[in-house]
Amino acid sequence: MFALYKKELQAFFFSPFAYVLTALFMLIFSFGFITSIANLDSSTLKFSFPDFFYNNFFYFIFIIPLLTMRSFADERRGGTEVLLYSSPLTVTQIVLAKFFAIATVFLFMVILSLFFPFYAAATGQVIWSALICAYTGFFLWGLVCIALGMLLSSLTGNAIIAAIIGEIVMEGLLFLDQFAATRLVSAYPHLNSVVTWFSMQRRFIYFSQGMFRLEDLVFFISLTALVLIWNIISIEKRRWSHR
Repeated sequence: MFALYKKELQAFFFSPFAYVLTALFMLIFSFGFITSIANLDSSTLKFSFPDFFYNNFFYFIFIIPLLTMRSFADERRGGTEVLLYSSPLTVTQIVLAKFFAIATVFLFMVILSLFFPFYAAATGQVIWSALICAYTGFFLWGLVCIALGMLLSSLTGNAIIAAIIGEIVMEGLLFLDQFAATRLVSAYPHLNSVVTWFSMQRRFIYFSQGMFRLEDLVFFISLTALVLIWNIISIEKRRWSHR
């Protein structure tokens, strides 16, 4: 499993792909940071990184489908899928190796973005407890999106289609709160409760407020595991259908 993890990681970092996406991520981060600072009209400048993550996640999530789109789609298109699945590794090990490789690239991006809070700390004051909670929630939300992007990539042989569908689905998840507030859903309290419970944006609010709740941690980890299991089952089903 580690050998496949290493191979996937090398596929990212031995090509311009990871660096281009990292540059794009940093560009979005820096643009949002500068814009947020420029819009401050108070004589006492106040800037909140947790609020920054919350308000700009719509743009950050654009990066993740680009990270995951080739995870399985390229295997199917290139005809290497059969070789991969006939290796000594189990499907579970294959999925986890690819997931951890993409998560590592995403973590690399997140670590680079620490430049901004350290810069802010050098020229002002940073509430580190709130910052750590915001980064934790942001990374956990990203893990859910990575697992979902991999699932969508495994369902198609076209990486571009996987990316487009991933963008639509992930952006749609950001609007679960608005969907729950519609007249159609709010008319049914039980349905409203279910939709609200799955709202990752609402749970991220607690992280953005500096509140680290075990309930939200378990939610993000469980949802990531659930999507990965769904991915494993989907691949196993296709694997046996070709035998």
